[in-house]
Amino acid sequence: MREFTGGTSRRGGLGITRPTLKRILALALFTLTATVGLTETWTADNGNGTFTNPLFYDEFSDPDLIRVGGDYYLTGTTMHTMPGLPVLHSKDLVNWRLLGYVFDRLDLGPEFRLEDGKEIYGQGIWAPSLRFHDGTFHIFTNINRHTTQHFTATNPAGPWTRVAMKQSLHDLSVLFDDDGKAYVIWGYGDIQFAQLTNDLTDIVPGTRRTLIEKSAGMGEGLHFYKIAGRYLITSAWFNDHMRMACARAGKPEGPYEVERAISTDEDFGLAEGKRMWKTAGPPFEVKPGNSASRGRMSLHQGGIVDTPTGEWWGFSMMDFNSVGRLTCLSPVTWQDGWPYFGLPGNLRRTPRTWVKPAGGSTSIPAAPYERDDDFSGPKLKAIWQWNHVPDDTRWSLAERPGFLRLHALPAADFWHARNTLTQRAVGPQSTPTALLDASGMKPGDCAGLALLNFPYAWIGVRCGADGVTIEQFNQLTGKTSRAPLTGRRVWLRAPCDFLRDMATFSYSTDGKIFQPLGGEFDLPFQLKTFQGVRYALFDFNDASTLGGYADFDEFSVDELHPHGLMRPIPYGLPVTLTAHDYETALGVKDGALSATPAAAASQFTVLDGGLGRVALRAGDGRLISVEHNKVALTRGEQSKATTFQWIENVYGDLVLLSLSTNRYLRIDPVSGAITADHAGPAPGRRDGSCFDWK
Repeated sequence: MREFTGGTSRRGGLGITRPTLKRILALALFTLTATVGLTETWTADNGNGTFTNPLFYDEFSDPDLIRVGGDYYLTGTTMHTMPGLPVLHSKDLVNWRLLGYVFDRLDLGPEFRLEDGKEIYGQGIWAPSLRFHDGTFHIFTNINRHTTQHFTATNPAGPWTRVAMKQSLHDLSVLFDDDGKAYVIWGYGDIQFAQLTNDLTDIVPGTRRTLIEKSAGMGEGLHFYKIAGRYLITSAWFNDHMRMACARAGKPEGPYEVERAISTDEDFGLAEGKRMWKTAGPPFEVKPGNSASRGRMSLHQGGIVDTPTGEWWGFSMMDFNSVGRLTCLSPVTWQDGWPYFGLPGNLRRTPRTWVKPAGGSTSIPAAPYERDDDFSGPKLKAIWQWNHVPDDTRWSLAERPGFLRLHALPAADFWHARNTLTQRAVGPQSTPTALLDASGMKPGDCAGLALLNFPYAWIGVRCGADGVTIEQFNQLTGKTSRAPLTGRRVWLRAPCDFLRDMATFSYSTDGKIFQPLGGEFDLPFQLKTFQGVRYALFDFNDASTLGGYADFDEFSVDELHPHGLMRPIPYGLPVTLTAHDYETALGVKDGALSATPAAAASQFTVLDGGLGRVALRAGDGRLISVEHNKVALTRGEQSKATTFQWIENVYGDLVLLSLSTNRYLRIDPVSGAITADHAGPAPGRRDGSCFDWK
């Protein structure tokens, strides 16, 4: 167990001896683990019957999810990283465990190995279609400049068998119909349709046709279903205003009618962050974020799944700036035969926090990965993925037990360095730390901790003819910062803030006092790697020779906010509620609920409504109530009309979802009117629905 951080301080400071503090914390952690499954990394399950999006606060893009009996399985895009195509399992759609990867290595040429100056950044495996048919699991997936690959297994944990199809089918989805035929849809803009051959390697001649034309607004990222005798297609529209569209028909070949938006505008209040603008460099040019934009960050690519109890849920991804594309879970409301993401009264919008699916499972809150690794096991932890196919003769966990040893291979720079070991960065704020022993490094070697992005940045040890130095390089500016290093053992650290798209680097020679190096730098969202930022351990030699080796003793990730709320719900306590960035608060004036200056804010006691829900009681005992969109103070017991789901937007602002309207409480910034008809918080955080509370 790592030392409890208690926020930003790592040493307590409460006048308690360290052994006593450790015993107290051990007991507290044991108790919390037993009751709510406390983990050190982001966990969507809040332990009170609710969950908070995203399911994983690290990249999981192009998700496809199926149910087999009472079990759910999930996979997604892994691009150029190896191993690839993770398969996750869940009993409740919220808590997932990693069963394994479909393949350990996929070597289709020198570009997959970072050889001959070639690479597959932003390419490789993408947009898988996961299916189960006649006792066999199937994954169909694209590979750039190759045909679609078909993987099969009778056990989702593997082993999997790969067969190359004869076609390249962009963003495909496969449907096994009741009559034994298999159909495939694919395309970008114009959606194509065909029947697959019995061996699933090709399309049946004469069956290909344009199913839905681009003008219908369906887009790409397809998911093909048959539900209650009707054929249903979900797809993503990504250009400018992101949304999810849906089409339906009575026959697989159509004709189809289209609902252009079953999910739109849901970004949980996230503003568009920094973007790469000028990509030829260095120096590069980064475009500032835009909090006024709408629709650029919305949920858009995904599908739907049912539970054994008959509930329907939607899954989809959203662009989450530099941390990458994140997968989220949405309640589905069927209306007029369309599966709208959202709740009755607020269709197309997804609550960030909501009640878990009622599938009969009582899963303990858990995360699919262990991020920390002391490299003492016989193999790397499953969170790790190599950047391209590694040279397995040039790394080892056995040469020095308890260490990851990376032998330096020749490379011009970090971008072309082979055997770089990566894992997904995790939001909203996180700090990776690596302990490096540089004793085995030779002149020309450079090893350390990187943030793999485009542009990338790293901090590490540079070995020269006259000794070693600490070096920090920022590809965005092309600048290098250096500091002298005594000894060969050094801690390297990279605090990341993915809500601001910023990071820093620091180092330490004792593991306690860290010195910054290189200053704060941007983490822009970019499409070159088609992934979010990745923590990376690397070792390369830029003197065009095989170098020495770098030994990594341990790697850890500390997270500032690993749970669904940045601040716990203040049950039983009086609070004031002030609209974010306004000096206007909820108050009671002349016996009525009203908007008042922040200095005159009234106090409301927070009452526990169960399932992360609250009622707000004024000083005279009346409760804030919502009936027919009218917000007022009423007397009586807690009820649906007086209950709100306590939710935070991604920045930690409080938003209150009325169970009466399924919309959000709001102080109108212009009129001061108090309503509960707001669809959801806006990225600018100035729409009156985002509250600061104390």
